[in-house]
Amino acid sequence: MGRVLLRLLAGLLLVVVVLVAVLLFNTLRYTPEAVASTGEPYDLNTNIEQATQDLSEAVKFRTVSTELKHPDFAAFLTFLEETYPLVHSTMSREVLARQTPLYMWKGSDESLAPILLAGHYDVVPIAPGSHDLWEHEPFSGVIDDEFVWGRGTLDDKGAVIAMLTAAEKMIADGFTPKRTVYFSFGGDEEVGGLGAMAVAVHFNKLGIELDWMLDEGSFVLDKVIPGLDQPVASINLSEKGYVTLELVAKSAGGHSSMPPRVTAVGRIAKAVARLQDTPVPGGLSGLSEEFFDSLGRHFSFGQRVVFANRWLFKPLLESILAASPTTDAMLRSTTAPTMLTGSSKDNVLAAEASAKINFRIHPRDTVADIVEHVRQTIDDPEIEIRYDEDLANPASPVSSSSATGYGDIKTSILDAFGPLATVPGLTIAATDARHYGKAAKNAYRINPFKIEGSDLARFHGTNERLSIENLERGINFFGALLQKQ
Repeated sequence: MGRVLLRLLAGLLLVVVVLVAVLLFNTLRYTPEAVASTGEPYDLNTNIEQATQDLSEAVKFRTVSTELKHPDFAAFLTFLEETYPLVHSTMSREVLARQTPLYMWKGSDESLAPILLAGHYDVVPIAPGSHDLWEHEPFSGVIDDEFVWGRGTLDDKGAVIAMLTAAEKMIADGFTPKRTVYFSFGGDEEVGGLGAMAVAVHFNKLGIELDWMLDEGSFVLDKVIPGLDQPVASINLSEKGYVTLELVAKSAGGHSSMPPRVTAVGRIAKAVARLQDTPVPGGLSGLSEEFFDSLGRHFSFGQRVVFANRWLFKPLLESILAASPTTDAMLRSTTAPTMLTGSSKDNVLAAEASAKINFRIHPRDTVADIVEHVRQTIDDPEIEIRYDEDLANPASPVSSSSATGYGDIKTSILDAFGPLATVPGLTIAATDARHYGKAAKNAYRINPFKIEGSDLARFHGTNERLSIENLERGINFFGALLQKQ
């Protein structure tokens, strides 16, 4: 009996030793992709003081997305003409829907497929009641020692100014790209992007297929990802889709003193609770796995053990990631109940009650998948599911992280920022890239600015600002990127 026990213990010890050896082996070879040194940081040697002043002036135009007929939209395009004369004398320009200018910088080699660099200059309005929370007037464009302040600096006039500043300087230096480069600056990105749609239709009518395009949709994230001190440039390959479902329950109504066991409001409340308790299935697969696989390689050794051995720890890792709203949004289509309606009086039973549930659709899912998930989860034939098909958007196609465009963007980020982590990611909100991508083989999303966690609330919030250092890095990024074309 003693010998049998010893053999069992010896066998168990051997299994443990082998397991530990496998875990260590996988972890030791689970390292970031080697990146060739880009040498000295790329410097386009632009006049940063002038570029800073240009961004300040750009902020002063009240190109608010809820006021698309405001004269400042046309005035902003005139401002661009006056500020970047070489761009406008070298490139052709036509203005499409919603005051969206499309520039063409003709390349020297017509055999190369063109590319598109995109941004937008419309901005969201100032939230009612928040004006006094701004350190500087939202449309003043105040410049201090570190920042340009004002609505649109981060989203997205900073990128527009960086692109045009780089192009203006490169034209002055005698540069001409080999491939044709288009620039498009949406005038209504914040309210649907009809301008970007018009650009894509324009390309399609002309039979032009872009090799790739680049728009906003992510940043260089510094101390934003918990447990990771190294800055991460997330070059996003896709963006989530969007659909809002309305759940509607009806009943006879009447006085609240004699309610049925299940009221219309109660039926809706139960359905919403079921949806909250039953997320759309997701996990580490497809683009989600590609993102976390690339990201995990930059963590400490102890954390890399889990990422490197997903064959063993995958359920644990998914559980950890699902616990945070930020990382959970990368794993699945998200469920967000946002609106409820019922009776107009507290002692009257609702004849009709409804709830609106907003879903941001992961590339692995379709709108039909979401509707079926809701139908099965609420499991109530008395509830009608409605949605506007015209407002439902599927997730955009997943672009290649091995294509030339991705490589050019990645190395240009390193040129401008120096060594940092680069990963392929997923944009969880909507951008104009979903429209432009319909005319391109690949669509990528990143703004070449470094942000910290405290900056996240500035997007569409108060005290939006862009550092002068970021503006200069953005100009150098676009310069490095254009040099590769």
